[in-house]
Amino acid sequence: MAESKRQMSDSLRVAMLLALAGGFLDAYTYVTRGGVFANAQTGNIVLFGINLFEGNFIAAKDYLVPIFAFFIGIIIAEMIKSRFRSNRALHWRQIVVLIEFAVLAAAAFMPQAYNTSVNALISFVCSLQVESFRKVKGSPFATTMCTGNLRSATEHLYNYHKSHDREALKNSGRYFLVIALFTAGAGIGAVVSKLFHFQAVLFAAALLLTAAIIMTKDPESANI
Repeated sequence: MAESKRQMSDSLRVAMLLALAGGFLDAYTYVTRGGVFANAQTGNIVLFGINLFEGNFIAAKDYLVPIFAFFIGIIIAEMIKSRFRSNRALHWRQIVVLIEFAVLAAAAFMPQAYNTSVNALISFVCSLQVESFRKVKGSPFATTMCTGNLRSATEHLYNYHKSHDREALKNSGRYFLVIALFTAGAGIGAVVSKLFHFQAVLFAAALLLTAAIIMTKDPESANI
């Protein structure tokens, strides 16, 4: 399927699942894997800098590893896109999501002694996602962090207030919906992580597998 045509990966329903998974993974790594954030690396960079300048080099290393894994994930996502962009049997974004699923399934069975490795794997997963899924119905979105979405939601809401453009209101609503689902995913992630500990990440893996299945559908048959 040509990249210029509408993709199911561009649909709101896929974005909703990815946002749930994104919030879940941040809560999972924070609750069960040593207080590290898996998605947006700003927090990890700040904590790395604090520990580095306080002389806590071992603690600093624990934050540097997921940052590096995120860096590698971006490169891998671009390599997959370049290699499989013209593949008609399987869309390149489906390949990305299936890799995410496999990595999370493996992480579920890694004990606490491997927390640093697990955090790196999940940061890798999140970087694949943030690099590969950038738009929903043509508008730029992120499903693993909220700052840009909150800015865009507020901007479109102001534009609606100023011009009464219904499309601006719809766009604002989509952004706020993705933010709400990310928040819900974080809340669910915290609860499920406390109940099932390391295996809780299988919940996020199931969300990603569902997204990959949805992406097999014809976009013209989908309403959202």
